Amino acid sequence: MRGILKLAFKLLVNDKGKYAALLVGITFAVFLMVQMTSIFSGILAKASSTVINLGAKVWVLDPAVNNVANSIPMPDYVLNAVRSIDGVEYAVPLYSGGALVKLKSGVFQSVTILGLDDNSLVGRPELIEGEIKNIYAENAFIVVDDAEIAKLEHPRIGTEFELNDHRGVIVGIAKVASSGLFGIPTLYTTYSKAIQYIPSTRFTIAFILVEPKSSDAIPHIQHQVKRLGYEALTEEEFMQKISNYYKYKTGLGTNIFIMTIVSFLVGLSISGQTFYTFILENLEKFGALKAIGIKGKELVYMILFQAGLAAVIGYGLGVGFCTLIITIAKLKVPEYSANITFSTLSFAFVMVLIIAGISSYIGIRKVLKIEPFDIFRS
Repeated sequence: MRGILKLAFKLLVNDKGKYAALLVGITFAVFLMVQMTSIFSGILAKASSTVINLGAKVWVLDPAVNNVANSIPMPDYVLNAVRSIDGVEYAVPLYSGGALVKLKSGVFQSVTILGLDDNSLVGRPELIEGEIKNIYAENAFIVVDDAEIAKLEHPRIGTEFELNDHRGVIVGIAKVASSGLFGIPTLYTTYSKAIQYIPSTRFTIAFILVEPKSSDAIPHIQHQVKRLGYEALTEEEFMQKISNYYKYKTGLGTNIFIMTIVSFLVGLSISGQTFYTFILENLEKFGALKAIGIKGKELVYMILFQAGLAAVIGYGLGVGFCTLIITIAKLKVPEYSANITFSTLSFAFVMVLIIAGISSYIGIRKVLKIEPFDIFRS
C-alpha cells in the first residue's frame, strides 16, 4: 500500500501546472469560506460586547428586546419584584442609551452611555488609568480604551466635554474584553448621573443584572420573572438571542450564507474540473497499472489519496492566507470585525472534504471503467 500511495503522489505532482491549478482552486475556496464565516463570527461577538463586558449571570429584560442596542425601559417595580424572588443574591439596574457629546474641538460625536448601579457598580470595567471611586465625582465618566477611542480625540484623565448642556470629565480609562459593533465609543458613569444628564422616557431601567445565589436557582428566577411579564436570560442565552437576531432577522446572515455557498461552488467547480482533467490525462497510466495486476480498490485508494492530499494542502494554504489577511487588516483597521474560531475552521474543513469527495467520485467512476485492452489497443 505504501508503494501505491507513493506512486499516486508522483502522478499527482508530475504535472505541476495541473497540480498548482488544483491547489489554487481549493485554496481560493477555503480562503473565501473562512473569511466570510470569520467576519460573521466577529460581528456576532461584537454584537454581544456589552453582555460579555458586564459579565452578569442573569439578565432581566422585556421579551421584545432582541439586542443590547435596542432596549425597552422597564418600570421600577420590576426591579423590586426581582429582588424579592427566592434565590436572588442581588439585582441591580443598568442604564443603557445613546447620547451626543460635544468635544473641546467643537466636534459632536455619538456615544453609548452605560449607567452602573450607584451602590455596587456591578459590571464596572477594569481600569488601566484612574481609580473607580472617582466615578462618584460630579460630572465623572470613564471612557473605554478600544478601537473607537480615537473618535473622542484620544481623551486622557481630566479631559472635558459637553453632554446635553452638562459638563463631563474623564476620570478613568478602562479596557474591556470586546469592543462594540457599530463603531461608537463607550462611556461609563453611575445610574443616577446617566438619568440626570440624558433625556429619558418615564422608565429608565434598560436591563436588570441579577446575581443568583446558585446555578440551581436560575430556573426558578426565570419562571418568576416570566410571571411578571418579562424575560430572564443567562449570559449565554442572551448572547444566543442576539446572535439569532442577526442571523435570521437581518439580511446579514443570509448574505454571509450566500457568499459562503458561492465560495464552495467556486472551489468545487475549479477543483472538480481540474481533477477530472488530471484523471483523463493519466488514463493510460491507470490502465497500465490495472493491466499489471493492481486491483480496483487500490486504484480507488490512489485517487482518494490524491484528492485528499490536495484538499489538505489547499486547506492549510487557504487558512494561512486568510489568517495573514485578517492580521494585517486588524493592524491597519483596529475596528475590523473578523474572528477565526474553531467552528469556522471546522466548517471550512468539512466543506473541503466534500469538495475532495465529489472530485474523487468523478475520477473513480472514470478509472473503474478502464479496460486495459482498450488502452493498449489505442
